[in-house]
Amino acid sequence: MTQLIPQFGGTLWTLAAFIVALAVIVTVHEYGHYIIGRLSGIRAEVFSIGFGPRLFARRDKRGTLWQVAAIPLGGYVKFLGDSNAASAGTGRAVDPSLRRQTLTGAPLWARFATLLAGPVFNFILSILVFGGFALVQGLPASDVVIGQIDEAPPGIINDLQTGDQITAVGPYAVESWRDLGSAAQQLPVASQQNWTVIRDGAEITVAGPDPMPARISGIAPRSAAADAGLRAGDVVLAIDGQPVTRFTQMRDAVETAEGKPLSLTVWRPGQGTADYTLVAKMQDLPADNGGYERRWLIGVTGGDSFFAPQMRTAGPIEALWLGVGQTWSIIVSSLSGMWAMISGQIGTCNLGGAISIAESTGQAASAGGANFLWWIAVLSAAIGFLNLLPIPVLDGGHLMFYTWEAVTGRPPSDRILNLLTAIGMAAVLSLMIFGLTNDIFCP
Repeated sequence: MTQLIPQFGGTLWTLAAFIVALAVIVTVHEYGHYIIGRLSGIRAEVFSIGFGPRLFARRDKRGTLWQVAAIPLGGYVKFLGDSNAASAGTGRAVDPSLRRQTLTGAPLWARFATLLAGPVFNFILSILVFGGFALVQGLPASDVVIGQIDEAPPGIINDLQTGDQITAVGPYAVESWRDLGSAAQQLPVASQQNWTVIRDGAEITVAGPDPMPARISGIAPRSAAADAGLRAGDVVLAIDGQPVTRFTQMRDAVETAEGKPLSLTVWRPGQGTADYTLVAKMQDLPADNGGYERRWLIGVTGGDSFFAPQMRTAGPIEALWLGVGQTWSIIVSSLSGMWAMISGQIGTCNLGGAISIAESTGQAASAGGANFLWWIAVLSAAIGFLNLLPIPVLDGGHLMFYTWEAVTGRPPSDRILNLLTAIGMAAVLSLMIFGLTNDIFCP
């Protein structure tokens, strides 16, 4: 029985993190509907976080009931005249004098703006979070200057210092951070390299670590590395007893193993050396020449050396633009992945359900508040995109109906509307069940 306690605690942590993340994303999404609807003259009767029995509620001066319900797996805004929480169907009868305040009776522009606002607010949340990271953390300075020295494993000499400007590694000149990465790929594999730096106005050569050590900088959720308990900052010293010096060696060892168990000897700052056993997973990845390729992965990113670049302050516009770029990248990746599954380029196991999302959220939360906030931004962008799909019962389905009305001058008939709504609901439920099935049965 005592062996089940850590697992039970981990499940509770995962569930709690998932509920918090979902509550944030849903609240932002539904608030987008609410505030744009209100500004467009559409009255909200209920703003609910969660479904089912009401836990507590408060009615504001405008008559909107703000509530938290018992099932924390979503939320909704119910506008005046809506027949259900999804604002689907033709609605219920209201006083003719109040029809303009209903979703069905409002002008087309008001309805379109109100429905579009939910996904747009999700994108805004992502942009603000990603941009906020750039503002708080800063961006690498244009000069290749060391800002912080990190602890390295015993035996690795690191004579580099904060403030050193790197001009070369070995025989390869370095004028940008990209040059440093290129040099790392051309240098012979060795735990020590000669670094040429400018220090106190003089150019000197000092001993330092390899520019691309087997140091983990990030862990992918639900990956073999995450399941094994590896963390950012860990340094892989050996795989199956064979010494590892460079990150590319680790990647080659994973590929060579072809899914067989791997024994990793890992050094962790402040804790020393420990052994981990994990099994790589086969995954579909975008190929450099387009399309997709299947590779064995343990789910780590890395190659960063034992120092951080000197950072500069990012301007608000620059940070905002970076946030836009990151959000757009997630949208494009989601669209590309969906098309790749439909066209058969990648396996359907790439579609995860609520369990995989919850596990990923729990692992992100375990990695720290910053990782958790970043993951919320990723989910927010992905959920905003999914809600724009032209499937009835989703926001994109409503927008599709409104587009039809704008083109033809009349809304779809009640019969067609109800039929498509039923089909859309069946499609969404089928996707949910399919995702949960993949969570349970896919490796």
